[in-house]
Amino acid sequence: MTVTAPRSALAGRREWAALAVLLLPTLLVTIDNTVLGFALPAISTALSPSAAQLLWLVDVYPLVLAGLLVTMGTLGDRVGRRRTLMVGVAGFGAVSLIAAFATDATHLVAARALLGFFGAMLMPATLALLRTIFRDRAQRRFAVAVWATGFAAGSALGPIVGGLLLQHFWWGSVFLVNVPVMLVLLVLGPALLPESRMANPGRFDPLGVVLSLLAMAPAVLAVKIVAHDGVTATAALALLVAVVAGVLFVRRAEARRAAGEEPLLDVTLFASPVLRLSALANATTMFALTGLLFFSAQYLVLVQGLSPMDAGLVLLPGFVVTMLAGLTAARLGRRYPLRALVPAGLLLAASGYLLCTLMGAGSSVAVLLAASVLVGAGIGLSETVTNDAILTAAPADRAGSASAVSETAYEIGAVLGTAVLGSVLSAAYRAGVDVPSSVGPTYAATARETLGGAVGVAQRLTGAPAGELLSSAQAAFTGAVGITALTGTAVLVLVALTVFTGLRNR
Repeated sequence: MTVTAPRSALAGRREWAALAVLLLPTLLVTIDNTVLGFALPAISTALSPSAAQLLWLVDVYPLVLAGLLVTMGTLGDRVGRRRTLMVGVAGFGAVSLIAAFATDATHLVAARALLGFFGAMLMPATLALLRTIFRDRAQRRFAVAVWATGFAAGSALGPIVGGLLLQHFWWGSVFLVNVPVMLVLLVLGPALLPESRMANPGRFDPLGVVLSLLAMAPAVLAVKIVAHDGVTATAALALLVAVVAGVLFVRRAEARRAAGEEPLLDVTLFASPVLRLSALANATTMFALTGLLFFSAQYLVLVQGLSPMDAGLVLLPGFVVTMLAGLTAARLGRRYPLRALVPAGLLLAASGYLLCTLMGAGSSVAVLLAASVLVGAGIGLSETVTNDAILTAAPADRAGSASAVSETAYEIGAVLGTAVLGSVLSAAYRAGVDVPSSVGPTYAATARETLGGAVGVAQRLTGAPAGELLSSAQAAFTGAVGITALTGTAVLVLVALTVFTGLRNR
């Protein structure tokens, strides 16, 4: 029997216009990530960051974002989701202007951290407002699918817009694209978006905020240190701090709930296997996407010699497929269970990563194009149904908290994608590159750090050493891509099996 929602519950023109507005911050956040990936070679040349600064330049934004998503999602539930979104929009636009004119790598890293702070206000609010605006389940599933395609659309537009800007302007222009979009949001948001909040939010929990940050940041730091330097005392200490803070955070949340107070995050949400495993799948899709972008941009520009614009066009079909797969998943979700669709998407992405092992200095860019299409199709298929599952698994008055869980999973995946796969890539590259003995120690150290550094050093050399260094660096990098791709494949397959097993009886 088909149950039709009451007409009063169906969305009208105003609600669909509101969805279009909510797509803008989603596009903006993902454009900011992919634009940076393609701007890294230009930033490396202009600001000369170390390998550690280069990784932090990519990592600090999702790290701060992930650490604060729970806080900002809960804050939106309490003070108003539209209000939180508007503050985030204003701050994100202002800091983008500052980032565009950073004078050194340290200042740019600091600006990226502030972008993460204000970005954390954007994402939970957009998804929570969708829960409020679209009350009909079928319409909400479609709206979530459209919202999820915003990630793919932003990823597609990022390289194109970034490549176009980098061909005609300086690297800072990639941050300026945020400003006009933010101005549009500041005008349309108050006019089209309804305000919503919890009826009885209770007191805010500052200690919970601190504990959530201490549980997130040191954990990611430990992963970065282990991947770069192996198991060290610093890594062990960071992991210990994260574990202790995580345990204390959960206990405090349980104690506040038992005392009748509202916790920063309702940990009882995780009692649902659907929510837990959907969040794990979300993290894994972003792990795959950011890892792919991290090495593909460098491969296309520094190994294949493409311009940033052409490199973006190579990856465009993959992002388009991600969008189409997301919209298709909304229909498939009505006919097939979560335990079938999510593992299928993850395994499809794994096949794309496996194809990346065939990439070499002499390979055609078609190999990477095909791999990005497979990864994009898998991500689009998986993330749409998991986002809807997470929203549906939580009570309506905790939409912000549930959205924060979904977004936190995304950002954890983004951090780990760069931290783990980026560090594996760097370690394998350093082990494989052979610097000619005639190169001085300072230049040799730079060449061993990153492929961009090696290309820069080769441009300063003359004669045979320049060609030898460039050939060795490119071969070492493509070999490192193969090892990195195998690592990503293993993670995707493992998570696919975990989700299938965990949801087998549901």
